[in-house]
Amino acid sequence: QVQLVESGGGLVQAGGSLRLSCVASGRTFNNYVMGWFRQAPGKEREFVAAIRWSGGRTNYADSVKGRFTISRDNAKNTVYLQMNSLKAGDTAVYSCAAGVGLGNAIVTMTGIHKYDYWGQGTQVIVSS
Repeated sequence: QVQLVESGGGLVQAGGSLRLSCVASGRTFNNYVMGWFRQAPGKEREFVAAIRWSGGRTNYADSVKGRFTISRDNAKNTVYLQMNSLKAGDTAVYSCAAGVGLGNAIVTMTGIHKYDYWGQGTQVIVSS
């Protein structure tokens, strides 16, 4: 079992920044993809960003492209989501997830069903 623990959520004003962290227990494998998803009140969970542990290829949802940056520190088993220029629409519970991505897959790793492990989530509230 892989355990994922998110942190870094909080309350921030529109235009501000926040950095989320996701620490994975145990080994992280080269064929794994780490993803960030979010779920706003009354809405379905949606894909935000993903990164491959091996090679570091990334993919972003159009809604966050240019504002959010996903990165990883393999030595620390940690994935980050740097969120800049935050908007009220970014308010959601953000969850970290891990799943196996065959080959060099990244753009296909946007579905919830492609991820096997999930963290508990961390709440982000952006005031307008």
